[in-house]
Amino acid sequence: MINKEMEKAINDQINAELYSAYLYLSMSAYFESISLKGFANWMRVQAMEEQTHVKRFYDYLLDRGGRVILSEIKAPPVEWDSPLAAFEHLLEHEQHVTSLINNLVDLAIRLKDHATNSFLKWFVDEQVEEEASADEIIQSLRLNENNPGGLFLIDKDLAQRTFVPPQDITI
Repeated sequence: MINKEMEKAINDQINAELYSAYLYLSMSAYFESISLKGFANWMRVQAMEEQTHVKRFYDYLLDRGGRVILSEIKAPPVEWDSPLAAFEHLLEHEQHVTSLINNLVDLAIRLKDHATNSFLKWFVDEQVEEEASADEIIQSLRLNENNPGGLFLIDKDLAQRTFVPPQDITI
């Protein structure tokens, strides 16, 4: 049986992961509205990844005898000043999610909840990848800030991203 404090913290994380998916869908819609379909695709795939994160937390909580309690998801922004501004927002958001994951690890350690601490290792590693991926795109956008043709090459590259569900998750 999972500790009630940890159960609440994981429910809060489920909400945060749902917000992430919602935010990335909003960013996808923004990119569609400015005819950057590759950027839109990248964000759509990112939203799908966030949904798998939700499922991991959801299933883990149930496996530990906890109760999933979904709460309201706030509306995300719908406009950004530029593709660069959108990706800078994405990186800032991912850094916030990293802090949330780190807080869960700290809680698991404090509660001596070794199972949850082990479970969270995947998310710690995932956040390193999430931040690095966003930063890589930001650096490409900065290098091409005054080169509209470069933006379209980045768009073409981002269009190649596909969603591959993790083998341990059924959707």
